[in-house]
Amino acid sequence: MTQEIILAFIAFAFVSSITPGPNNLMLMSSGANFGFKMTVPHLMGVVVGFAIMIELVGLGVMQLFNAFPVTYEILKFVSIGYLLYLTYKIATAKPSTENQIEEKSKPLTFVQATLFQWVNPKAWTMALTAVSVYAPEQTLLSVSIISVIFAIVGFPCVASWIVLGQKMQAMLKQPSHMQKFNWAMAGLLVISIIPTL
Repeated sequence: MTQEIILAFIAFAFVSSITPGPNNLMLMSSGANFGFKMTVPHLMGVVVGFAIMIELVGLGVMQLFNAFPVTYEILKFVSIGYLLYLTYKIATAKPSTENQIEEKSKPLTFVQATLFQWVNPKAWTMALTAVSVYAPEQTLLSVSIISVIFAIVGFPCVASWIVLGQKMQAMLKQPSHMQKFNWAMAGLLVISIIPTL
């Protein structure tokens, strides 16, 4: 990869990581409901899970979609269904403190956030675009380079959404305010699904 391609890819990784999408909206909601510290496993799952996704897309999953286009359509509808389920979970989440976490309302774990990348339409779009445009030869080296760059650039971008959510905690101390916030986040998550339809 040339220096120009790497610089262009860094810009692509930044813009696609910092803009709203299911991951960022869920991280902001988690930051507001649970704080930064408790959302770290979710954050790490997003970063690591997406890096693994790029590797696997670049090393074979893209060929599967090309050979069997129906698999992509099936994945799209499964993804939308799961996102609607998460929308419900966000809309009904109750504020928690570090000393009292309700069983029904916990932040995503590292494993859950890692697996979520595989049903996240924006993550699929980002991964397929990154591989097809910036690593078209799909060698292990080129795919690994974009995977690592995405993780490095993406980490502070997605972490900033947790900070934003955490900063809103002071305004959301009243349960009614937090409930309205969660409804708004659920609504935005639904809106983020529309481009995939």
